[in-house]
Amino acid sequence: MLFSSLTFLFIFLPLVIFIYYISNDKYKNYILLLFSLIFYSWGEPKYIFLMLLSIVVNYILALIIDKYRKSKLKVYTLIFSIIFNIGLLFIFKYLSFFTININNMFNMNIRILNIVLPIGISFYTFQILSYVIDVYRNDVKVQKNIFVLGTYISFFPQLIAGPIVRYSTIEKQLMKREHNFSMFCDGLRRFFVGLIKKVLIANNVALIADTIFNSTAVSNYNFIILIVALLSYTIQIYYDFSGYSDMAIGLGKMFGFTFLENFNYPYIAISITDFWRRWHISLSTWFRDYVYIPLGGNRCSKARWIFNILVVWFLTGFWHGASWNFIIWGMYYAILLLIEKLFLSKFLEKLPKVIRFIYTFLLVNIGWLIFRIEDLSILKNVFINIITLHNTDIIPFLLENNMLLDNLVFLVIGIIFMFPVIRLFDKYKDKVWYELGRDFILIFLVIVSICSLINNSYNPFIYFRF
Repeated sequence: MLFSSLTFLFIFLPLVIFIYYISNDKYKNYILLLFSLIFYSWGEPKYIFLMLLSIVVNYILALIIDKYRKSKLKVYTLIFSIIFNIGLLFIFKYLSFFTININNMFNMNIRILNIVLPIGISFYTFQILSYVIDVYRNDVKVQKNIFVLGTYISFFPQLIAGPIVRYSTIEKQLMKREHNFSMFCDGLRRFFVGLIKKVLIANNVALIADTIFNSTAVSNYNFIILIVALLSYTIQIYYDFSGYSDMAIGLGKMFGFTFLENFNYPYIAISITDFWRRWHISLSTWFRDYVYIPLGGNRCSKARWIFNILVVWFLTGFWHGASWNFIIWGMYYAILLLIEKLFLSKFLEKLPKVIRFIYTFLLVNIGWLIFRIEDLSILKNVFINIITLHNTDIIPFLLENNMLLDNLVFLVIGIIFMFPVIRLFDKYKDKVWYELGRDFILIFLVIVSICSLINNSYNPFIYFRF
């Protein structure tokens, strides 16, 4: 069930809000747990048992770690938890990929199992791991109520597409949290912003990107068409994922939870390092705290530090999908970051910010090209066509695909608002007329978004596949 679906907006969400707020505080977590399980099982009922298994197993393992904190059993239990959770993720997400590549590499004929990827398994696996590891480190108290732990892991706003919410972030809120009208309204506004970003911008520019990149003739397209497609995808993935994160953060606030921010205008970054401080912050900090720092971080020899960077970015790429283009994408950023940190940092600091912005934005777009096209032969041809300014007649394409001109306005709007232009109005935020005007515009755009959902079934979401 998508947040941007009519079923969620007009049936599920009103129902859960109504029941949640008429219930006694001591039942609120149980209400959220029940509705979260319904939400997850809506599209894939059989995989609800996989998530429940993960909750039960890790609940028991965390209790064992806490009870035997002074013995070696604590270490063995943590290792088992990591193997168990990563093992499930491997079976459902990566087994087919490894089987195919082993068959190709060694000319074998191992049977390839037709395994469907459970939605959100990458996100809730990382949340479970962060909880168990934090219990091991004694950074959080073990949760002895399995229903509270289940609420944390299955909480529907962040369950299937993030952000990756750590237990430490909402540990106290799970036990006691504040509910008030002001907080609810702030959450509703944030949800509306995310819905508008997703439906009005991401969905419409997706028509441009998908029409071009999914075409069998994409390898022969004019470089202008390919650049428009690439720029559209760059805008789509940002508004798609940041919009969904906005909706998740807003929903969390409507139920009394405060999630950390997941995006901070990443496309205004002035270096690759800066970009990854702004993009998918919950994933970047997860890998930093649970992989990079335990490996030694940068407090080690230069050779070991380079190794740590390569490992982290290999895993970051592979986390996104079982395909070679994601691995290449991860290593692409590893190399860029190493080059920046070893050779370019002082040079970049001397350049004007606009040059640094252009440098970063171009490299990020190249990264999204690698990320978008899974077929490596097509990726190579498209990349060559762009850098060689491949020139073919674009008129036939425009005549056959009027969606390019129809949705160009949304691409322009997306480009404008990838900059923090809204902050220009911050000086008026305490004015009554500003608050009324803001809310009127939000409501109007939400109505337009709903009309768009009614009239248009094209409602893709990129990060569901991860």
